[in-house]
Amino acid sequence: MEFMQPITLATILLALFAFAFVLGRGRSVLQSQAIGGTSRLASLPFYYGMLTALWCALPCLLVLGLWQLLDGKIIQWLVIDRLSEVQQGLSSSDVGLLLNTITNLSQGHLSSDGQSAEMLSAAESLKAILNINQLALTGTLLSVSILGLLFGWSRVSPTLRARQKVETAFSFALLTCSCLAIFTTIGIVLSVLFESLQFFKSISPIEFLFGTQWSPQMAMREDQVGSSGAFGSVPLFAGTMLISLIAMVVAVPVGLMAAIYLAEYANKTVRLVVKPMLEILAGIPTVVYGFFAALTVAPMVRDAGFSLGLSASSESALAAGLVMGVMIIPFISSLADDVITAVPQSLRDGSLALGATTSETVKKVVLPAALPGVVGGILLAVSRAIGETMIVVMAAGLAAKLTANPLESVTTVTVQIVTLLVGDQEFDSPKTLAAFALGLMLFVTTLALNFVALHVVKKYREQYE
Repeated sequence: MEFMQPITLATILLALFAFAFVLGRGRSVLQSQAIGGTSRLASLPFYYGMLTALWCALPCLLVLGLWQLLDGKIIQWLVIDRLSEVQQGLSSSDVGLLLNTITNLSQGHLSSDGQSAEMLSAAESLKAILNINQLALTGTLLSVSILGLLFGWSRVSPTLRARQKVETAFSFALLTCSCLAIFTTIGIVLSVLFESLQFFKSISPIEFLFGTQWSPQMAMREDQVGSSGAFGSVPLFAGTMLISLIAMVVAVPVGLMAAIYLAEYANKTVRLVVKPMLEILAGIPTVVYGFFAALTVAPMVRDAGFSLGLSASSESALAAGLVMGVMIIPFISSLADDVITAVPQSLRDGSLALGATTSETVKKVVLPAALPGVVGGILLAVSRAIGETMIVVMAAGLAAKLTANPLESVTTVTVQIVTLLVGDQEFDSPKTLAAFALGLMLFVTTLALNFVALHVVKKYREQYE
């Protein structure tokens, strides 16, 4: 029987942190009344309460983090110590399988029928160790929290500059979060880069970057037919650019015109109704767009092509691009609307006072002033289109063709990444490593688009007082 569930423990700790805040604030209020008012305190009572809560919470969170880092290894060592000498002498992989079996037995995920007495005994020992671990964790956290509460409460005094200490603590927390985001990005880039370098040891970068044939099939034996695959990525990037271009042809005019109407022409009632309805499109799952593309738009495009005497595939880049464009409309319209609304009203008033019409004001004053933000929103939408997968899988197909015909089936980089990594794959073959190389190229492409967007914003940005 477990001592305390993690959710229950978290609830108790949160209540304890809140109690610490109330105690610290109450102590500062009492001290302020004793010395003649809150103006005599070095900080407001809120900051004294927050400082007491931080003294209660931070040591507790630090102990919890260290506990989570170490308890798994300690528990594993204790379980291994209870195994027989023969089992302890097995290889690391076999010991790992034994530990996995013991864990499943202790959790009831595996039947005890047919298991040896040693395994059942180890499973019972693991359950006892986990209960003791939970008991020790609960007692330690509550003790540390209470000690921190008492220490923080005892530090409260009229001369204590609680505000500076609280702001310093929050500044450090914000810095930690920023560094965590940076290190996470660096880790992602390095992991993809390392696997890509492994791929380029087998496949020439020239072949990958400029090859026009994509057939990542590698034989398992040297004498097997088709032992050499083709890893030219040009058809994949061509398909990605074709579908993204169609999507942007649909999304940019519609999204931009909708933003101009909502920001400049629509009254408040229409805006309150139309803007939320338009942004509902952004909340629809992409798989729903995929169903719509596969069941409605793709057959419609095929029938329209046949009626015009054109050869149209049942899965085409045009169908995927049209639906993807509809999906991206809210991104462009929302960002453009925010940027256009941010243009100072004085510019509009000055243009209208000089005799310009509303349409002339929009074309010659508002849009040029909002151009950097609009372009940045469009490039952000392009990055969103390049990274889309589900719509392409369901409406454009998996065929890697080097074509500019929007009525033919094509594929994209993200679709091929998913295809290469589906199922049980070995991460040491060029076929699987090709997914990381494609991911690296996609990352570089979107990064370049972001740099272009930043350059446009900095070059054409206008500042207003």
